[in-house]
Amino acid sequence: MGISGVVNACVHLQNSMRASLGLTSIPNTKYNLRLALALHRAGLIASVTRGGPRPPPPEALLATETEPVTTANVATRRLWLGLKYWDNRPVVLSVSAVSKPSRLVTATLPQLAKVARGFPVGPIKGLNLGETLFVSTDRGVLEVREALDRKVGGLVLCRVS
Repeated sequence: MGISGVVNACVHLQNSMRASLGLTSIPNTKYNLRLALALHRAGLIASVTRGGPRPPPPEALLATETEPVTTANVATRRLWLGLKYWDNRPVVLSVSAVSKPSRLVTATLPQLAKVARGFPVGPIKGLNLGETLFVSTDRGVLEVREALDRKVGGLVLCRVS
């Protein structure tokens, strides 16, 4: 699935926020899980829960125990994401993929530092106030400021504002 799954997840998250949904699901892949957990760490989504094809009950959204993934049910597993709103407006206004299957965009540490300060580098526009960038590194999917703190570069996945 790879990067095309992340691009689909970004589009799905943006559409879900525009439709004012409280809960949405994306396919359970490693890339999607890492991106969802990074969004959760950044405070952009409320919860991440593994589940089946039907949404879990509200009390199970914050539970740590989930149904184990086996070879019999792996194709039906979904990641259920609780979306955040503030004053009836979505916390995430826009999610756009930077890397696409036809063009993977990577950035080194000095390039990420320039982008974080607001300067464009190649196909990556500089960050404005309220925007963040998510980067896939050898240490997982990190927000751009986490990547700068850990001194790593990598594949630029998406931009969130």
